[in-house]
Amino acid sequence: MEWRDEGIVLSARTYGESGAILEVFTREHGRHLGLVRGGASRRLRGLLQPGNSLAVHWRARLADHLGTFTVEPLKPRAATLMEDPFALTGLSAASTMAGIIPEREEHPALFEAYELLLDTMEDEDIWPAIFVRWEQGLLQELGFGLDLSRCAATGSRDDLVYISPKSGGAVSREAGESYKDRLFRLPGFMIGAQAGDAGLADVAEGLRVTGHFLERHLFAPQDRHLPDARIRLAERVAKRAEAETTPNR
Repeated sequence: MEWRDEGIVLSARTYGESGAILEVFTREHGRHLGLVRGGASRRLRGLLQPGNSLAVHWRARLADHLGTFTVEPLKPRAATLMEDPFALTGLSAASTMAGIIPEREEHPALFEAYELLLDTMEDEDIWPAIFVRWEQGLLQELGFGLDLSRCAATGSRDDLVYISPKSGGAVSREAGESYKDRLFRLPGFMIGAQAGDAGLADVAEGLRVTGHFLERHLFAPQDRHLPDARIRLAERVAKRAEAETTPNR
C-alpha cells in the first residue's frame, strides 16, 4: 500500500532513538500518521515543525498499519511564524484543533481552508477572523454546521444579530430582544462581511461562539475539552480586544 500527497504538519513526536511519529493533514487522505525514519535528526527536525507543508510518500504493508513517511519540503512556514508570539499562539491552536478531524477521513475543502489560514498568519489584522471562519468550516464539514442564513425563530433573513447557543441558528434583533442576554452576539464577518473589517471584539465573540459548539459537539462526546492552546488563543484575543477598547489614562 502506498500513496503520495501534500500534507501540512500538525505534530511530530520522537519515536525510539532516532525516529518520529509524524501527524499531517493531507489534501486527499485526511489527517494521517506515519513513522519518519531519522525524523528526530537535526536534518529533519526543522522540517517536521507544525505549519510546514510537505510532499509526503506513505508506505505500509497493509492499509490499517501505521506505515512510514518519506518527506520533502514544499512550503516552510514554521520558522517565520515562530518569530511572532501572537502568530505562534494561532498556529499552536490551529494545529491542535485540526487534531479533532477523524483520522484518514478525506476533507479536501477543509484542507484548502486550513492552508489559506496558515498563509494569512503573517498578517495579524486578518488571520484571527480567518481562524474563526475555519472553525465554522470545521463544524460544517463534521456535520454540526451553524445555520446563520435565517432567523431560527421567524425564518427572516434580515437584521440577524444573535446566535442561539442551543440550536446554533441565527436570531433576528426583534425575535431575540426579550432574551438577548442568553444569546451570543453574531459578528458580521461570520455571515459574509470581509474578514479584514473584523475588529478584535468581533473576533473574540466569534471564538466564543465556535468554541462553545466545538466543545459541545466534537470534544465533549469524546470526554475531552477544548485544547489548552485554543483556550490560550481565545484569552489572548480577548485581552487584545479589551486593550483596544480601553481609553488611555
